[in-house]
Amino acid sequence: MKKEQLLDMYYQMVLIRRVEEAAAELYQQGKIGGFLHLYIGQEAVSTGLVAARQPQDRIITAYRDHGVALNVGISARQVMAELLGKATGISKGKGGSMHMADVEKNFWGGHAIVGAHLPIAAGLALGDQYRGSDGVTICMFGDGATNIGYFHEALNLSKVWKLPVLWVCENNQYGMGTAVERASAVSEIRRKADGYAIPNMAIDGMNVMEVYETAQKALAHVRAAGPFLLEINTYRFRGHSMGDPERYRDKEEVARWQENDPIGIFRRWLLENEKASAETLDAIEARAAADTDDAIRFAETSPEPTLDELFKDIYVEANHG
Repeated sequence: MKKEQLLDMYYQMVLIRRVEEAAAELYQQGKIGGFLHLYIGQEAVSTGLVAARQPQDRIITAYRDHGVALNVGISARQVMAELLGKATGISKGKGGSMHMADVEKNFWGGHAIVGAHLPIAAGLALGDQYRGSDGVTICMFGDGATNIGYFHEALNLSKVWKLPVLWVCENNQYGMGTAVERASAVSEIRRKADGYAIPNMAIDGMNVMEVYETAQKALAHVRAAGPFLLEINTYRFRGHSMGDPERYRDKEEVARWQENDPIGIFRRWLLENEKASAETLDAIEARAAADTDDAIRFAETSPEPTLDELFKDIYVEANHG
């Protein structure tokens, strides 16, 4: 990977962190409504995955989607405006935190119902297979989604039909407030793919270079031979959502994971491998902070959606002639 690409990945990770921290403050000020699921601590996962994909590869995820939106190239302005429910948001202010998407960037959302997007991912992959495209659908989901029917149905069909899907479980150790081992008979999530003869592996989701390099190999496998499952072990530093009192985990556990902050790990790697100087990285961090401040100003001064927007984008207009 070229130096410029590495530095861009660092910028993306820092931008995600700054946007999410700002979103938390805006939520507490009452400027963001509904639910808000922050990606703080998990920045290396989506950054590594998106860096490894090719333009024809689709990506679809669950409701913790702000980071993916920024990684695929949706601007911080559009993300922040969507969070504030403004007409300039990526979903015109009507989707909010959990429903960001941009089909032109091959980002298919942002889905609020746990696991419901897994069959959609299988359908996207079936469409590519039918058309003869070599595109892969990257489907991201949490560990909690692996305990429900959508997961098993989608994985089964993906293997039966050899669909080009890279299944990615972001195992952040908790399904809402329940630890993995308390909700799943199989605590090593990747082993669930064995039941469908889908090859799989688990990796460190706090190391963006490990995510990137492994994702490249996994995508090559999917293109050639069908589905693959990656369990990416990570950790959210904040609660499940903003209303989470976090009584289910102690401060010592959180502190242990924060010692392995993905941004800090990548910064050290860049310095140790002489890919950048401390001054360069400091400047990138300052740019991410400035871009976040700009996004907040843009969002707060953007207009609200008009009432007639309620009736738009409900049905697809198609020409059957």
